[in-house]
Amino acid sequence: MRWQGQRRSSNVEDRRRTRARGGGAKLGGGAALIVMVIAIGMALTGRDPSALLEATGVGQGGTQPAGGQAGGSAAPLPPPSAEEDEQAEFVAVILGTTEEIWRNIFRDLGRAYEEPRLVLFREAVDSACGMQSSAVGPFYCPADKQVYIDLSFFEQLDRRFGAPGDFAQAYVVAHEVGHHVQTLLGVSARVHAERRQLPEVEANRLTVRQELQADCYSGVWAYHVNQRQPPMLEAGDLEEGLRAAAAIGDDTLQRRAGGRVSPESWTHGSSEQRVRWFREGFATGDMLRCDTFNGPI
Repeated sequence: MRWQGQRRSSNVEDRRRTRARGGGAKLGGGAALIVMVIAIGMALTGRDPSALLEATGVGQGGTQPAGGQAGGSAAPLPPPSAEEDEQAEFVAVILGTTEEIWRNIFRDLGRAYEEPRLVLFREAVDSACGMQSSAVGPFYCPADKQVYIDLSFFEQLDRRFGAPGDFAQAYVVAHEVGHHVQTLLGVSARVHAERRQLPEVEANRLTVRQELQADCYSGVWAYHVNQRQPPMLEAGDLEEGLRAAAAIGDDTLQRRAGGRVSPESWTHGSSEQRVRWFREGFATGDMLRCDTFNGPI
């Protein structure tokens, strides 16, 4: 991507040298393993991390809000590497592009766009959705309207998911911001309310539709950054994004884990669905074409 020299967002909070101090629930070895397994499926999805705690039977009652203290002081983390600092700069630039693009789209809809804040962290972080480990991957918290990213995930994206490249990383940010757009439009609250009234399989299907819409919104973002002069996308960038979308399809993750493919348990969509909806957004640049809640997906 041609990102150097572009405007960087001012809505980035760097907590990479600060240890999380929340009193989050402590998991035993078996429960922690379950969290790690579920986290693979949550990677890049932007789901409310509270769903991860619910899935493991751990409530959030014992968590501290951001800035809270639990116990004594903790030594700061070591400074990040120069490579990680460059990734942080890249993420700030990508967030800046999402601000400009969604501000314009919302203006055309007669609405004001509220910019999200992006928090960089390492190991664990306090959020309005509870204290979360890096194991959950990048996530968006509707309660505080913030995106949280441990930059070490980009290495996992390459090695674990086989999706290297800067555009694959930009897709991560754009997908999380897509969940922010859903929050501003009331989609997230509606889905959350409806899920609570549905049996598990039906609730999963509704979540799939929400995730696919965020994939489509990330495609809308990609369309608009590619309309710039000069375009930000370079040869091979689109393929990087499609590879990332395919790598975290539920069917692909289930096959990689050695289990059977179980569509009834999907919460994010198949690789084919994720690629198709990203393509829909990229081909049209029209968020109105991202209605995944009506008709087949």
